[in-house]
Amino acid sequence: MSYHVLVVEDDAVTRSKLVGYFQNEGYHVSEAESGEQMRESLQNNAIDLVMLDINLPGEDGLMLTRELRSQSDIGIILVTGRTDSIDKIVGLEMGADDYVTKPFELRELLVRVKNLLWRISAARNATGAIESDKQDGNTVRFGEWTFDVQRRALSRAGEPVKLTKAEYELLVALSSYPNQVLSRERILNMISHRVDAPNDRTIDVLIRRMRAKMEFDPKNPQIFVTVHGEGYMFAGD
Repeated sequence: MSYHVLVVEDDAVTRSKLVGYFQNEGYHVSEAESGEQMRESLQNNAIDLVMLDINLPGEDGLMLTRELRSQSDIGIILVTGRTDSIDKIVGLEMGADDYVTKPFELRELLVRVKNLLWRISAARNATGAIESDKQDGNTVRFGEWTFDVQRRALSRAGEPVKLTKAEYELLVALSSYPNQVLSRERILNMISHRVDAPNDRTIDVLIRRMRAKMEFDPKNPQIFVTVHGEGYMFAGD
């Protein structure tokens, strides 16, 4: 299967280099230099993953990330010249799956693309990653929530709630061990979400995103509970 990758980059030299490299690696590659061209390409093609530069003219890549994530679960890798970890965290909070900082090794970016596409494929083909409801081994029910693991579908009282790939993996991981405290490191290993540095707060970002979507009062969480000094616990009844 040839995956279709979209490169969104305003610098013509960098864009050409990325397009040529990934084409040589066997990918179907489209390109765009602005948010407008990105939308046009997405409308006309079945894109699997977007490599998105943060510093685009006009529309900021972070805003485009938020827009993309609100509309689909497409893979998003931010390519940024900014080294401030705050920008990386904001990017993840907006819904990006991963990031790479310029200057970057093309081989490193290739590995990240392969890993993310593998996670997307694995999530789409999930066949019951957890043991749960006795009548339906792929469905978890807690409170008003129903989580169909195989279909990757989360709903509250019948109303669907969109999940990114990382959010889906986090919910699978935590709901596999209800009422048990899991450390950040263990959760990271379970969701295989790539991070660069040991001080990266990826799990905290994902937990905040899940609380915003699922908790009645995110500041007083009842589902994703913080156990200070240890990690997080899934407390859905």
